[in-house]
Amino acid sequence: MKALFATVLLLLALPAPAEILALRAGAVIDPSRGTVDRDQTILVENGVISAIGAELAVPAGARVLDLTHEWVLPGLMDAHTHLTLTEVTGDAPFESFYIKESTSYRAMRGLHNAQALLAAGFTTVRDIGNSGEYAMQDVRRAIEHGWFAGPTIIDAGKIITPFGGQSHEIPPEQGSFWKYEYLDADSVAEIRKAVRTNIYYGAGVIKLVLDNSAYHYSLEEVRAAVEEAHRAGVPVAVHVYGGEAADTAIEAGVDSIEHGFFLTDAQLKKIHDKGIFLVSTDFPRALLDVIGTSGGIFPPPEVLAPKIIDRLTRAHRLGVRIVYGSDIVMERAGQTRADLMFDYLAVWKQAGLTPMETLRGMTSEAAQLLRVDATRGRLARGLAADLIAVPADPLTDIEALRRVDFVMKNGHIVRQGARIAP
Repeated sequence: MKALFATVLLLLALPAPAEILALRAGAVIDPSRGTVDRDQTILVENGVISAIGAELAVPAGARVLDLTHEWVLPGLMDAHTHLTLTEVTGDAPFESFYIKESTSYRAMRGLHNAQALLAAGFTTVRDIGNSGEYAMQDVRRAIEHGWFAGPTIIDAGKIITPFGGQSHEIPPEQGSFWKYEYLDADSVAEIRKAVRTNIYYGAGVIKLVLDNSAYHYSLEEVRAAVEEAHRAGVPVAVHVYGGEAADTAIEAGVDSIEHGFFLTDAQLKKIHDKGIFLVSTDFPRALLDVIGTSGGIFPPPEVLAPKIIDRLTRAHRLGVRIVYGSDIVMERAGQTRADLMFDYLAVWKQAGLTPMETLRGMTSEAAQLLRVDATRGRLARGLAADLIAVPADPLTDIEALRRVDFVMKNGHIVRQGARIAP
């Protein structure tokens, strides 16, 4: 049975409250500095943190919120989501999930998932493609217009690939139906046009797929995508597992490697030296067993699961900037996508990351990759009041994040109340 919430105020978004809010926090965790400050007061005005400290005077007429028995920290971020996509699990053809779904239906799923993530404490997400005819752009706009509550969304538009999207061996008479999800681009000129097309429709990140097929982009082609996107102030994310394609992405200066399951130590060192982020999508084995090969996109679970742990352990040891990204594209009875996303915490722990390092990958490091660090990702004066609270110390047990019982987004309380056990 799906978990219920005592109070979830999530149906409609409201403008940031005009009143001053004073949050009395038992402890404030700052992952960016690696610190914990006790008995803090956080003042919020017009959706922004106006002051934070231990001995702040509460302005007359301010509304006081008692979080003195809670640990308060920045809102969580997931840098690799596909909120409009639900795959047919197992080894079904990858195309199975979208050939019978309209873009409007996909948008409604995306909004539903976005609201579930916000209720669980994810106040910012990056949606990395697979949303039909730009469904996530409309979800993002609806949230930004205040029609619905939801997280800050950075979306990729259509994924740019060499011919064929992420499909394999589709008979010619079926046509190139994958273009519902992808932009085929097979030259420098076509790549530049594809990047411009996505940016025109509102993309805040460009995603390329490199090693889905026997062929992959050249260095010249990836550099063209990076140049075109960066000229418009937009970062580039690349789906790649390893090998020569990963060398190409690293040399081209992309902003993030997505997955990177088979990266060598030499490649990880180059990623570190270039300041490239690794969005590691560290699937737990139990989820891999359900997903299977995702229609041939992933290696078999028995091959992939140990590679994920090994790669994450080595990346951490080498000091790579690791950002939390889940890549959840499935549904399980009685669980939200957020519930499944929290299963990744155990993988990070197994790979040797401390709770503080994990929180950094879910907040301040993610904010830098997503280019929202000037406004979000930390609790500091002048930044957006995106914050969460949990009733137990996540630095003692990172699994405490599953028990988020307070969520504030842009100074508006979207959830206040304890989770009721199923």
